[in-house]
Amino acid sequence: MLRVGSKAACMACRNLVSTNMGVRFRVPLQKLHPLSRAIHHRYSSNPNPQRAPHRTAARYFTSMSRLPMRPPKPPPGSGGRGHQQQRNFWVARLAVRLLKLRYILLGSAVGGGYTAKKTYDEWKDMLPDFSEYNWVIPDFVWELSEQIDLDKLAKALPEIEEIAKLLPDLDKIGENFTFIKSLLSSGVSLGSEVKGASGLHLLLETSGDPPLKATDTSAAATQDGNDKQYKKSSDRERVDQLQEELLRTQLKYQRMLERLEKENKELRKVVLQKDDKGIHRRKVKKSLIDLYSEVLDILSDYDSNYNTQDHLPRVVVVGDQSAGKTSVLEMVAQARIFPRGSGEMMTRSPVKVTLSEGPHHVAMFKDSGREFDLSKEEDLAALRHEIELRMRKSVKEGQTVSTETISLSVKGPGIQRMVLVDLPGVISTVTAGMAADTKETIFSISKAYMQNPNAIILCIQDGSVDAERSIVTDLVSQMDPQGKRTIFVLTKVDLAEKNLASPSRIQQIVEGKLFPMKALGYFAVVTGRGSSSESIDSIKDYEEDFFQNSRLLRDGMLKAHQVTTKNLSLAVSDCFWKMVRESVEQQADVFKASRFNLETEWKNNYPRLRELDRNELYEKAKNEILDEVISLSQVTPQHWESMLQKKLWERVSTHVIENIYLPAAQTMDSGTFNTTVDIKLKQWTDKQLPHKALEIAWETLQEEFARFMAEYKGKDQDDIFDKLKEAVKDESIKRHKWNERAMDSLRVIQHNALEDRSITDKPQWDAAIGFMEETLQSRLKDTESVIRDMVGPDWKQRWLNWKNRTPDQHIRNETKNELERLLKLHDDHTAYLANDEVTTVRKNLEGRGVEVDPVLIKDTWHQLYRRHFLQNALSHCNLCKRGFYYYQRHFVDSELECNDVVLFWRIQRMLVITANTLRQQLTNTEVRRLEKNVKEVLDDFGEDQERKSHLITGRRVQLAEDLKKVREIQEKLEAFIEALHKEK
Repeated sequence: MLRVGSKAACMACRNLVSTNMGVRFRVPLQKLHPLSRAIHHRYSSNPNPQRAPHRTAARYFTSMSRLPMRPPKPPPGSGGRGHQQQRNFWVARLAVRLLKLRYILLGSAVGGGYTAKKTYDEWKDMLPDFSEYNWVIPDFVWELSEQIDLDKLAKALPEIEEIAKLLPDLDKIGENFTFIKSLLSSGVSLGSEVKGASGLHLLLETSGDPPLKATDTSAAATQDGNDKQYKKSSDRERVDQLQEELLRTQLKYQRMLERLEKENKELRKVVLQKDDKGIHRRKVKKSLIDLYSEVLDILSDYDSNYNTQDHLPRVVVVGDQSAGKTSVLEMVAQARIFPRGSGEMMTRSPVKVTLSEGPHHVAMFKDSGREFDLSKEEDLAALRHEIELRMRKSVKEGQTVSTETISLSVKGPGIQRMVLVDLPGVISTVTAGMAADTKETIFSISKAYMQNPNAIILCIQDGSVDAERSIVTDLVSQMDPQGKRTIFVLTKVDLAEKNLASPSRIQQIVEGKLFPMKALGYFAVVTGRGSSSESIDSIKDYEEDFFQNSRLLRDGMLKAHQVTTKNLSLAVSDCFWKMVRESVEQQADVFKASRFNLETEWKNNYPRLRELDRNELYEKAKNEILDEVISLSQVTPQHWESMLQKKLWERVSTHVIENIYLPAAQTMDSGTFNTTVDIKLKQWTDKQLPHKALEIAWETLQEEFARFMAEYKGKDQDDIFDKLKEAVKDESIKRHKWNERAMDSLRVIQHNALEDRSITDKPQWDAAIGFMEETLQSRLKDTESVIRDMVGPDWKQRWLNWKNRTPDQHIRNETKNELERLLKLHDDHTAYLANDEVTTVRKNLEGRGVEVDPVLIKDTWHQLYRRHFLQNALSHCNLCKRGFYYYQRHFVDSELECNDVVLFWRIQRMLVITANTLRQQLTNTEVRRLEKNVKEVLDDFGEDQERKSHLITGRRVQLAEDLKKVREIQEKLEAFIEALHKEK
């Protein structure tokens, strides 16, 4: 501590500084770095009380330690011969003395200059090296220094006289110093009296010096008279008065610094908001803490297969539920950014907060580009709501807390640079509404973060409750038994002072004597009156007022550097950066070794493949799928129509034969046949046919899409995409909706096609005959196959293949033989058996010892009659091949009637027209809509990392992912280390 004026802090400093410099200033001791206190060197103390202080300073700092020696006088009785000799050679003696005086002056000048230079160098060496603290000033300040008009800034600053008025009365403080030093020199120990003011205690007892005691009995006797003039009560009052003066000085400087910070913030806003005529905007390079935060974000997503653990430092905030963790973080961040609740668990997942200094007080999420202006209440409310939504979204169903980390960055003027992780509060009991494993999950999350050997543990303890109820202290003691990286924070000290009967209990806590837990430092803070509507500024004012008036600080139970969240943030930031500098290079070497191992494995297993990570592989698969979809537009119209016509007839042929043709063919004349056909075709067209046609078209499109994706595989096709392509195909088809308006227009087209009965030429007639014959033969083949399955193998199969009939097949075979005899007798029998005929058949079978059910007789008859009818229809079809001439004459004067051929021609023409209509809709509309759906599905899959990791899997993919992550981490760490070295 250096003070300029007539009363300096030490005698050495008084002799080095002029006494008439005009202004006196003093910085509170607790605001200085410990190195700054070293300026009070060993010469400020006076180990020998008998020697005057100015002699010591003069002996050390003057250019000559003694005056020149005079020649000795002649002894008495010498006879005066010497005097005679001197009188005879006075000219020579005068010349000698003049020459001697010249050498004395010259030597004095040289020696004095050398001594002064040496003294200056020694004094300069004792000053601390402030270049190590350049990192305290952010980068943008150095950049602004080149752009700010210093003359205008100097004019805006207050005058020296105005600043002097704000300073305390240093003369009065000097008198108090003199009084205390006089007491100490007499052997009176005031260590216990002034221990509460840590700055004053360090000033009076410098490191390395023994306590001041009386060493001379005569000096002690001299001071006895002075000691009797002061009573013990007056001594204590003087010490209390001195402590209050120091606290007031500190508060004045804090307010002055806050005012200057606000002015600096406004000045930077003006500079950054200059238009093109002034200072241009430019891209500000990333700060040191932002580089470090990016490394931590990458590490949080990195799953290593080589057991490379994340041991990079961060500040882990742990504490019991409702102990004030979130409030402490908000005071450090200088904004109410977290959601709050009364006794309710609000922190449901870890929240990583990167604090850095910046011109504007803003917050931003890692995965979002929106900036929240923390100076606006509506943005603060929106930020709290967004954090709460992200927490609830990260919690899986049936759980209460989540391990997923929410990454948030906060920038603002005066904020200390560090990375903090707020963890869910530790609980002792699981309450209603919580998952059964909530307590164990919170413990596991806390241990996972605290077991990092380089993590700084910020242990938050509620001061308003009994210390024995705390759970977190035992947990912290397990993870850091020696307390080498733990900082203990006692919150709600105002409530603790009010409620505790013995305030000394607080002193035991902050001195580390009450808990078995050890820590680097202990702090006591106040985070407001407990109202969620309080602002940060009001909480700061309340905290300052409390500690200024608290007897805990006044009585020395708490030290000045142990209180307020501002001192806490400074200490945590210093500890954080110290840990970073000690461990970051070691972690970079670890990831360098991990990168070598991964690259070696890739070269050995996949020497001819590129190192494509999951995102790059997905882009490659996306391009292949889009190429396959585009190939659908290259399908020829003939191919579409032939496929549609074939699939449509396969789907509707059963209905046409069973429900239209067979019932109409049972009629006796052509008029009834045509009427029945028209009615059934009309019903079919109105209800089923259009819907069936659209289904066929959609299925055809799916099959062609799947065929193209399957046929695209070649020598360059990667099997790793199969699962992804199948998922894209299924999802695209699921999302595709056919145009419903096409059904109405298709119904009209089909109805018109079926209404047309005019066959214009012989080729159309032959085509209808061929279509009918092909259809009937196919149905006859199917019917014979059904009959064979009913009756079992015939005698050839039984002899050649060693097969036997089952009892049921034997019964059906006997029934078939009996019914075939009936058909031979009645070739024009109707399609249904009469009841008496069923009885006759059953009795005939019983006569041969075969018990048969009437239902079985009817089922067998249905298949036998169907075969009989189809055989007759094929015979009739052969006759109609030459019936086109009779058709043109409307079968007048002809026994041949070919109305069934006309029916099949109408069906065939409807199939052709329907296929053509569907083909046009496919090529003009649906293929494009499917391509659009595929693109949307690919875009959605591309944004869903979890789905991509599920669809693109394998060791090759995971190895490429690890390689990419490790390289990125190593590059980020190297960039960070380079920036860290530059900042030093």
